[in-house]
Amino acid sequence: MRQLTAVASGILRDAAREGPGPPARRARPWLSAGHGVGANQAAVLAWGSQMIASTRSPGSAATVEGLRDLVGNALRAAEDHIGDGEPVDEFGFEPEFTSRVLMPVARFFYQRWFRVQIRGLEHVPAVGPALVVANHSGTVPMDAVMVQTGLHDEHPASRNLRVLSADLVDEIPLLSALARKSGHIRAAPANADAALRAGELVGVFPEGFKGIGKPFADRYQLRRFGRGGFAATAIRASVPLIPCAIIGAEEIYPMLGNAKKVADLLRLPYFPITPLFPWLGPVGMVPLPSRWIIEFCPLVHTNGYRPGDEADPAAVADLSGRVRGTIQRKLDDLLAERGPAF
Repeated sequence: MRQLTAVASGILRDAAREGPGPPARRARPWLSAGHGVGANQAAVLAWGSQMIASTRSPGSAATVEGLRDLVGNALRAAEDHIGDGEPVDEFGFEPEFTSRVLMPVARFFYQRWFRVQIRGLEHVPAVGPALVVANHSGTVPMDAVMVQTGLHDEHPASRNLRVLSADLVDEIPLLSALARKSGHIRAAPANADAALRAGELVGVFPEGFKGIGKPFADRYQLRRFGRGGFAATAIRASVPLIPCAIIGAEEIYPMLGNAKKVADLLRLPYFPITPLFPWLGPVGMVPLPSRWIIEFCPLVHTNGYRPGDEADPAAVADLSGRVRGTIQRKLDDLLAERGPAF
């Protein structure tokens, strides 16, 4: 892994020359040096674009579709063998399965691979509902799993974070079952309301796929927080918001390009091109061991709002903007403190 990290770090040094910043306002091809790729990598990505361009043919499309079905069938077969426990709520959460099966795997990455530092746990209440709002990045949503692990293992009350997940998670066999058993909830206002009424600690990543699938050149620059649905939910439920800043995830799979043609064929929001993937096959799927910091910021209370304010666009936008600004400032501070990612 040291060799892989060294290779990736060299590529990232070239990619980082542009530095993080706002996305360029110009038309780009689906795979180009404009995504923060240095000159030394342009030839490699050009080769990749030629390879991926072959998927335009009907025969290739049929092959990809067949492969997608094959993988789906294999995942469904694996799902049949993970067993059924005793869910504790309507969403299928199984705390015992999570602690016994899922947490040991997540704990390896949390403690040994990413060496996560977690801070601000005093801002997370020991009981009762609250809404954790965090930045989202890393190509693969390991940031959600690391926040869950930190709260489960290091919070004095061992709180379970009930993450609101995208529809895509429910559509992927095996992943949907594991997500459900680990406490994930399909993102919908009614589901969020129900979880908060039950006293749950709920987690939301408002940037969605635009955050997790952004180019490496735009790392740690927050995307738009949707239309502020999380803020409306917090106002409606009269629960506090807990801004959460996460650094380290941007570097685990640095996204240098997006193979949109392949993504369309696989029905995915993006198909990442990283320093190691797909060039090194399965080895390229190993996340780089960046250093992580997760920090929870002071609560933003919503008990001062009046009934019906959740339908006021100005009130929702103001609350959403305040939370977003808090997270961005904390990201900037943590980046300056951490220094190099590896």
